[in-house]
Amino acid sequence: MAGFTTGALIVLGLCAFIVGISKTALPGAATLAVALLAAVMPALQSTGVMLLMLLVGDVVAIVMYRKKADWPTLVRLVPGVLLGLVIGAVFLHVASDRVIRVSIGIILLVLIAVTTFVLKRNDNPNVEGPWARAFFGSLAGMTTMAANAGGPVTTMYFLAAKFPVKTFLGTTAWFYFLVNLTKLPFAVALGSVSGESLRVAAPFLPLVLVGALLGRLLATHMSQKVFEPVVTVLTVISAAYLLI
Repeated sequence: MAGFTTGALIVLGLCAFIVGISKTALPGAATLAVALLAAVMPALQSTGVMLLMLLVGDVVAIVMYRKKADWPTLVRLVPGVLLGLVIGAVFLHVASDRVIRVSIGIILLVLIAVTTFVLKRNDNPNVEGPWARAFFGSLAGMTTMAANAGGPVTTMYFLAAKFPVKTFLGTTAWFYFLVNLTKLPFAVALGSVSGESLRVAAPFLPLVLVGALLGRLLATHMSQKVFEPVVTVLTVISAAYLLI
């Protein structure tokens, strides 16, 4: 592809592969792909290419785990998420990009620490109450709108809800497919998703499928005791990335 070095093309392929694995086995790993892609492409273009990869990964994950999603949980999160999107939009309007990223990074790390502590103290914390749903939903909406960083919030919420591995992955897949689909018209309007970004992303989209298939294999053989700490570590890395 003209305009890209061999190293950049390798990174693009690696990012697509990582996105696939993140959607079907290791939520949080996509943050690594975001960081790698931003290192070899202009920010606006990398955002659009990544969104296209994520949407393909979402669709594959939905096909694989379509019967595993916990729809009552998703529906109950909607009001909080919508409120959070509004808060995030206001935050974007009044704060600089650096302030937004650092603020959200700190919030997420505190959230992860508190949630992990609660899980250690209580194997069955109550996250189905209206206040917990409103808190996690609005925080997910805000962080997604302001910094594309809602993943750590929903990850900690679904961990606290004690979802089995495949229910966790199915619920996450539907949540982010709907969120990313909602973002698509805005990305087109802003110019981050265009014919050019589709041209760049298209040759690497099959690698998203390859990564997703490998991720499905990993998830099939991954126990709950392994899944939870691995996902927690990747979530911490996702949050810490915002501080860099």
